[in-house]
Amino acid sequence: MIDFGAVREKRQGLAGLATGFSKRDLANATRAITADIERRIRDARDEDVTFVPVDPAARDEFATDSSAVGLAWTLGHVVVHLTASAEETSFLAAELARGVPAHGRSRHEVPWQTVTTIDACRARLRESERMILATLDSWPEEPHLDVLYVPASGTPRNAVARFLGGLMHADSHLDQLSEIVRQARDARTAASSTARS
Repeated sequence: MIDFGAVREKRQGLAGLATGFSKRDLANATRAITADIERRIRDARDEDVTFVPVDPAARDEFATDSSAVGLAWTLGHVVVHLTASAEETSFLAAELARGVPAHGRSRHEVPWQTVTTIDACRARLRESERMILATLDSWPEEPHLDVLYVPASGTPRNAVARFLGGLMHADSHLDQLSEIVRQARDARTAASSTARS
């Protein structure tokens, strides 16, 4: 797993972290984060996927429906969101690596309401990992690391940094996943205790 702490604490830029990463390193990091997510949801049950947690920090500034801005995300919602973001950055990174100038977004997010089982979450993770790894196969032997994307932060990123941005975004949701699973498990335990008494 990559430690993104220095980037989050603004002690290092993502472009600096990306220095020296190979395609193999990016592939290994992708597999590692998928394995970490799978470990975190290993004991989840179908009812946990649609369980609505308590999340006082819930704030989705990009929600297309204003009523969803403060909506706490379910496990299924987090899985489809983080996979869509990682896929988007990996596809855009492949274009940069091929010498194609940055040109906008390349995003599709599976509707989270359709992901209602733990098997669907696992399938989404495996499918996403497969597609992300496939983008790395599309990189030329000598990637165009001089072709840059400039995010809102203003710090240019090459293909490696662009790719890592998606992994860093997924990494930022790991604790959220664990907390949803914990709350869902506690809710099941409480319901079971109530039913027995």
